[in-house]
Amino acid sequence: MILGIIAARIDSSRLPGKVLLEICGKTTLELMLERVKRAKTIDKIVVATSIKKSNDVIEELCNKIGVECIRGPENDLVTRCKIVCDKIKPDIIVKMGADSTLIDPLVIDKIVNTFLTKKYDFVSNYGIPKTYPEGCTADVYTCTTLNEAYQEAKKPSEREHITPFFWNRKEKYRLYRIDYKKDISNYRLSLDYEEDYIVIKSIFEALYRKNPYFSLEDIIIWLDLNPNIAKINSHIPASQGVLKSLKIDDDEF
Repeated sequence: MILGIIAARIDSSRLPGKVLLEICGKTTLELMLERVKRAKTIDKIVVATSIKKSNDVIEELCNKIGVECIRGPENDLVTRCKIVCDKIKPDIIVKMGADSTLIDPLVIDKIVNTFLTKKYDFVSNYGIPKTYPEGCTADVYTCTTLNEAYQEAKKPSEREHITPFFWNRKEKYRLYRIDYKKDISNYRLSLDYEEDYIVIKSIFEALYRKNPYFSLEDIIIWLDLNPNIAKINSHIPASQGVLKSLKIDDDEF
């Protein structure tokens, strides 16, 4: 089984309650779930939130729309995802953040299919140099690999985000980065700030009613035609975090 795990929390210092903000009459989490469900490679989706009381509203929403919600530690995403894996027992995990409201199911399928057809331990479309916009990325690995991270990850960044655990062990894991056909990383599609919400809301209002499953390419075409919208959050720096200290060559990282 290939399991999509969407990590979601209600608390955000930059944009509180962002997963429940409404666009086109639906929450951003619902809109993301609609898009992820279109990925042909994913068999099941789970929303992984924390046991913190404030996240009850996320579980209530999931129950309402028929999506399984599993809860774990607030700041230890490794353990949270392990709890999901122990319950669902998938073979492969596709991990995404709930700030990726606009994630493209075609991109998800490309990442998963690369993982399935090539002998890698970890495949993602996020790295340095970046070619995909923030908010359009996913990571793919096995439950076995996740269990190794659960046992060995020590740094707070590795426990909270998981992915740095693999980035920091290039000598142990076979890692692969998928690049877009051109560099479009200057566009910002992640939901972290109020300006991001305005941009994402504008995109959905322009494209969703015509085609609910508009692609990343459709988004870029529309933003190119509406540069005033693209400018709204263009001043926000990319949240590269631990990536800043890593040198990544070609497709491997």
